Amino acid sequence: MKPVIVAEKPSQAKAYSDAFKSKKQKGYYEILPDPIFPQGAYLTWAIGHLVELREPKEYDSKWTRWTLNSLPILPETFEYKVARGKYEQYSIVRKLMKDATFLINACDIDREGSNIFYSILTLSGIRSKTVKRLWINSLETSEVRKGFSTLQTNDRDLRLFEEARTRQKSDWLVGMNASRIYTILLKKKGVKTVFSIGRVQSPTLFLIYQRALEIENFKPEVFFELEGLFDTGTATYKGKAKVKEKERTTVEQLLQENGLSENLTTPGTVGEVTEKEKRILPPALHSLSSLQLTANKKWKASPSAVLKAAQNLYEKKVITYPRTDTRHITPSEFHYIKEIAQDLQNFINCSFPLQTAPSKRFVDATKVQEHYAIVPTRKIPKEGSLNGLEKNIYEEIVRTTLGMFHTAYIYRETTITTNVSNLSFFTKGTVPLDLGWKQLFPQKEKEEWLPAVQQGQEVNSTLAIAEGVTKPPKLYTEGQLIQVMKTCGKFVEDEGEAALLKEVEGLGTEATRSGIIETLKKQAYIEVTKNEVLITEKGKILCQSVEGTLLASPTMTAKWENYLQKIGRGEGNEAQFLTQIEAFIKQTLETVPANLETKQFAALPDEEAATGAISCPTCKQGTMVLKKSFYGCSRYKEGCSQTFPLRVASKKLSSSVIETLCTKKHTGKLKGFTSKQGKSFSAHLKLVDGKIVFDF
Repeated sequence: MKPVIVAEKPSQAKAYSDAFKSKKQKGYYEILPDPIFPQGAYLTWAIGHLVELREPKEYDSKWTRWTLNSLPILPETFEYKVARGKYEQYSIVRKLMKDATFLINACDIDREGSNIFYSILTLSGIRSKTVKRLWINSLETSEVRKGFSTLQTNDRDLRLFEEARTRQKSDWLVGMNASRIYTILLKKKGVKTVFSIGRVQSPTLFLIYQRALEIENFKPEVFFELEGLFDTGTATYKGKAKVKEKERTTVEQLLQENGLSENLTTPGTVGEVTEKEKRILPPALHSLSSLQLTANKKWKASPSAVLKAAQNLYEKKVITYPRTDTRHITPSEFHYIKEIAQDLQNFINCSFPLQTAPSKRFVDATKVQEHYAIVPTRKIPKEGSLNGLEKNIYEEIVRTTLGMFHTAYIYRETTITTNVSNLSFFTKGTVPLDLGWKQLFPQKEKEEWLPAVQQGQEVNSTLAIAEGVTKPPKLYTEGQLIQVMKTCGKFVEDEGEAALLKEVEGLGTEATRSGIIETLKKQAYIEVTKNEVLITEKGKILCQSVEGTLLASPTMTAKWENYLQKIGRGEGNEAQFLTQIEAFIKQTLETVPANLETKQFAALPDEEAATGAISCPTCKQGTMVLKKSFYGCSRYKEGCSQTFPLRVASKKLSSSVIETLCTKKHTGKLKGFTSKQGKSFSAHLKLVDGKIVFDF
């Protein structure tokens, strides 16, 4: 009998096995005797969630059909089952766990990592086994061995599991009940499609809807300003008066009152010249959300693509744990990063003298809880070993990390006040003096040089009235949406609710926000075009349906999240929370029918409801019908298994594209596909043996 280590996924187990001498077996590694494990050990893995909650119909057959009479869905006790396609690995893990001297939870050090491990343990029925916790933020061999030498008790692990399990159950209850309630009632209103509703995804969608309404209802207004062009005799510069009026005549009158006219040369005088030296400190280290925002802005990479790239870099042992909301490190990390700083400089080919004194701006152990900021590990990747988005992400992390050893960016800001009659015009310019940390981010700094002038100097002035128009708010990018989810408290008027949202860091967590956005895409609630997030007609209908309810409220989610975090700290309990969720579901079932009765909804476009008479290319008898997330043949009950995905490489396929494929077997060049690296591309599609493939 030996200890058994359970990793979250095969790649993580492989990283652990690299720290020991081991033999690969089917579904596990056998770790040979080692100073850390004198008798050896077994190292196995889950494949993400090996275990999941049962479906409603598996509790009671009355929940098979979607009817209002069968609601609410409230199981007396929740039951688990092995996830589809994963029974073989589950059996291997269960057998090893059953025979173990003690168990080590080596899944990711977050709530879901705890949930994955203890869900397996719960379903297996294994009791009275000692459980220890591996707690590391890096997969480097030295850190892995250090972590296994200093295993922690599972006290905190169990609290995180209770929090994650409660969140899982509450999300299941809200999703299963609210989705059926709204789908059934909207069908009665003529909207025939399935609506998925979630505790976090629905208020997130509502934020996007509110921005769409702001843009739709925006009324542009013309305004008029007063500008001046000033000539010193050897150079010119521009200035602007603090005048902004809705009527041109108001500005014209102002000119007349001061004895001035448009487009005529008039004497002016330099009133005041001020020069200030300003500095900008290096940027904070990256959390996952800041990395996602930066990568989306620089390379238009989706948040999910950034997380995937960061996870790959973590598993390659070159960066620390990516699912972190912390932007600080402890003195321990600072010490080793200082030791490898020269190697990091060489990697990005940027050398500068290191400022080696730690700053509280970056190094503060009191700001670090479960995880620290995303920083490079001691392992520097070999040249050419990274490419695409992974290379960009790694270099971004390296440059930001090296920033804490660099100096501030220093520039000179010059302000000139020019007086013409009794009107003052203001001009501002900046000139870089010392690039400092900006040396790490190669780009041409904007220089706004101003001519050398002195107070009292005479200049020739030419004034003009400039016409402008107010602009509507912009659509969110995917990166901005991550930030909006995190900081949505600033959109809430109630100070108490805003404070609560700030405390729980808005909607979702660092680990889940990108997944929520992907869910909104898959449910056809939003589309992303040229990095702009657009709400679909289906998304609008859902938002109109939940408007005025708690399902549209970030505050509701924040209150729930606040209590879930209390459970994670051992200050709350699952039973009390789920009782509140059940009461919410019952209230929703009672109030929503009357609420929707007074609302009218537009019909969905054909491509979001039905495909029309597109003949099935396989059986030639059925027609292709749009289901929840795919197109399928109407004769599936007669045995035709022809299907097409609703999305290919993140692009939604319209019914016209499916019709073209079914009739002509080949499409024209289509835009809007997204690669696994988060890059947009165009391609033809063709139908080969009933499957859609790319044709470049």
